[in-house]
Order: sequence, then C-alpha cells, then structure tokens
Amino acid sequence: MADPRGFLKVRERELPPNRPVEVRLLDWKDTHDVRVGGSPFLAKLTEQAGRCMDCGIPFCHQGCPLGNLIPEWNDLVRQGQWRDAIDRLHATNNFPEFTGRVCPAPCETSCVLGINQPAVTIKNVEVSIVDEAFARGLVTPHVPERLTDSTVAVVGSGPAGLAAAQQLTRAGHTVVVYERDDAIGGLLRYGIPDFKLEKWHIDRRLAQMEAEGTRFRPGVEIGRDISWDALRRRFDAVVVATGATVPRDLPLPGRELGGVHFAMDFLTPQNKAVSAAGENEPNPAPPAGAPSAAGKHVVVIGGGDTGSDCVGTSLRQGAASVTTLAIGKRPPGERPAHQPWPTDPILFEVSTSHEEGGERTYLASTVEFVDDGAGRVRALKVAETEYLPNGRRAPKAGTEREIPADLVLIAMGFTGPETRDLEEQTGAEITDRGLVARGDDYAASLPGVFVAGDAGRGQSLIVWAIAEGRAAAAAVDEYLAGGTELPAPVRPRTHALRA
Repeated sequence: MADPRGFLKVRERELPPNRPVEVRLLDWKDTHDVRVGGSPFLAKLTEQAGRCMDCGIPFCHQGCPLGNLIPEWNDLVRQGQWRDAIDRLHATNNFPEFTGRVCPAPCETSCVLGINQPAVTIKNVEVSIVDEAFARGLVTPHVPERLTDSTVAVVGSGPAGLAAAQQLTRAGHTVVVYERDDAIGGLLRYGIPDFKLEKWHIDRRLAQMEAEGTRFRPGVEIGRDISWDALRRRFDAVVVATGATVPRDLPLPGRELGGVHFAMDFLTPQNKAVSAAGENEPNPAPPAGAPSAAGKHVVVIGGGDTGSDCVGTSLRQGAASVTTLAIGKRPPGERPAHQPWPTDPILFEVSTSHEEGGERTYLASTVEFVDDGAGRVRALKVAETEYLPNGRRAPKAGTEREIPADLVLIAMGFTGPETRDLEEQTGAEITDRGLVARGDDYAASLPGVFVAGDAGRGQSLIVWAIAEGRAAAAAVDEYLAGGTELPAPVRPRTHALRA
C-alpha cells in the first residue's frame, strides 16, 4: 500500500484552481473549477494522492469520525483503480460528494505528512473519486437481497437521516423518509448555497436511494401533518434526525428592528430561488418579501461557515458592502503550540466567499442595533472585546463605535433541535441542553425511537452526522432483527437528562 517515496517525489500540495472571482459572482455555480471524465487535473490528482505516506499508523483515521480508509483509496487513485477506490470510499461513507465539498476536513490536520510538510489533499482526492465514479457509471443501486417485514420512519432528510435511511434500506427494511420542506435534503438542500454544493449532487444520490427502495415524503411535517404518536403506531421503528435548527439569538437593544434577520431566514429563500430558476437564470433575485442585500450595507455577526455563506450570498445579490464581525481574537495563521499535531487546530481561514470581498473584523462585541427612526436598523453599535480575568468576554467601555448597517445577519450557530411537538405528543425526555435524550445505543426514552445526528448530539460537522446516521441504523437493525451486520463507526454523545 502506498508509494513510500511519493511524498519525496511530489513535495508541493496542489489543488484545482477556483473560477475567477469576477466570473463566479455572476452566478451560483460551484466556485471550484473541477471537471471530471478526462479532466486535465486528474494526472495531478494521482500525483497528489501518491504523496500519502506508508506511515504505519494513519492518524487521519482518528481525525475522521467515519473511519474513512484514507490511505487505501489514496493509493488506489495513485494507481488509477477507480472502481476499487469508490468501493473503499463507500465502505465507510455513504455520501463523499457531500463531505468532500462541505466538510472542514479534520483528517487533513491529522495527516502524518503534515508534521513538517503540507498535508495530503485528502478532501480533494475524496470528492474526485466520487465525481469520477459517477462519471464512469460506477455508482449503482445496491438493492437488498431480501426484504424484512419491518418498517422504519426517518424524520429529517439531512446527512444523518439519509445515511440511516440508506443503511436500513440496504438491510432489507422498508424505509420512509419524511421532510417538512418541499424537497429532500435538509440543510444540504436549502441551507447551503449552490456555490458550495450544487443541488444536482443531492438529486443523483437520491435517485440511487430511490432505486434501492427508499421512499421519500417531502412536504410532510411530523408533529403537525402527522402526530409523533401516529407515526410510532404506523412504523416498527422511528429515527429522529431533525438536526439542530433553532438559531442562537442575540437579545440586545434594537433586536426587533426591521432588517435584522437570522442567517437561515436570509439564505433559505435565495437557495429556493436558485433551485426554482435552474439553468434558466444564472443569478435569480430572492423572492419578494425575502431579505435582500442588494445595494445595502450588510453586517454578518458570526465568523463560521454559515457567516461565510452569508458573505458569498450578499455579494452575489449586489451588496454595497459586507462586514463580518467576530467577537474573539483573529486565529493564528499557523498551528499554535497549545494545539499540537494531530489535534484539529483553530486557524485563520479564508473561504472562497472571503476571497470574493468584504471585510472581517475581530474583537468586535455588538452592543446595540441602532434605529433609523422608522423602525429599521441603520447601524450597529459595537465595542472592542475585552477578556476578563474569569475568562469571560465583554464590551470594553469607551470603545463604542457605529458601523453602517441596512441588513444585519445573525450567524451565531444553532442551539439545538425543535423538540416541542415531540415532547408534548409523546413525553420523550429532553436533556438540559434541549437535545433529544438518548442512550449508548442511540435509543430515545421511547420504545422503538432512535436519535441520530445533531438532534441528539448538538450542532456538529457533516461527518459526525453521517457517522451517527450509520451507527443509529445499526442500532435500529439490531432492535428489529435481533442482530446486525451494519457497521457502527461511532458511539453517541449522550447528555444528562433534566432533573
């Protein structure tokens, strides 16, 4: 396995080029200039995959909750063995086309080569394998050899729900996926802009799942259209994979002003407009009544991935300016001493959206949303963040200033799932963090109900969602059949119940 001298022959880390900023701002297509099926970059890709060392203990495995067999498929790419490469990739990951695009790749910060050289381009190799496999017709349905008499409802069609559904369908169970939005995909569909994840990637995977036997029911909200108790009576098992969709708020003076929105209230309408327009219009406007950045001074509160998505979306809508505020210090550009290899360090990163424009301000604590006198925001009052002796952060007195803002987007993450209907209709136990309580076997406090992904774990990475979906599927299969051959890559993160 692997070329033990590959990292000596090719010392430079190289990725495919991005499309020019001035071009990609005119549409919503992928920012990366990646072409498969004979792409000129494939030759370079095999060289980059060959940099993967015969390192003995591949720490990239501990960096990935899925347990991806990274050295194996890196070497298969080096040898041009695409069918074997996609088989090894799919052995641990149902949806590498998603993780290869939107995962922050903690595997790369654990790469042994990264100790003293640039890490292997694991994420790019991963997404190239699955794209090339689809282009070559190597991704086909895996229809179960036999069907059981058991039925499973999966509530939520994000990565955790889809992973659980595919695994359980392949185990022979009859699986129905419920999604309250009008299309399957969860936040993959309407939460992530197309310039990071074009939706045809979702559609082609759903076509495979439908051919395998998974049934999809979009536009059905469990708890409203069908009660949770009715769902439990109808199915032998239920998987709760609703995600963590409750946004973290910023309750400061002026929060009620017009023009102050949660990030998803801004991103979702635009993503729906892009999906509706298809190829007919390269840069559709958001629907009437939805928040728009066109001609406005936009301030994004929160420097994470969702904040970055708001930046890219605002620029495509024609914002006059975009400013991102982060309450903490600017992270270092290189791995700090207190975050040694192979931990996943907090580093200063420039996303493709940040490349496109806007300003980033650190140590900025929001104090007030300033009224224009007509009930709309006109500015943000911010102050320099001060670190107190107890470790807390607070606005420093005497440093207040105003930043012009016609549109403010709160992108501070999510606090947990929406649990009211589930709790009221079934009496399911909820943790003190507002998550659906579960045990070490992913089972909720209700017989036959299991919890996967952010609904039980809290806001986390897509790799954790897929890993938990796969593991929860194994727990459901064991519950229904008395045993399972499905892999269970991770144990759930559990939390104490409310007193």
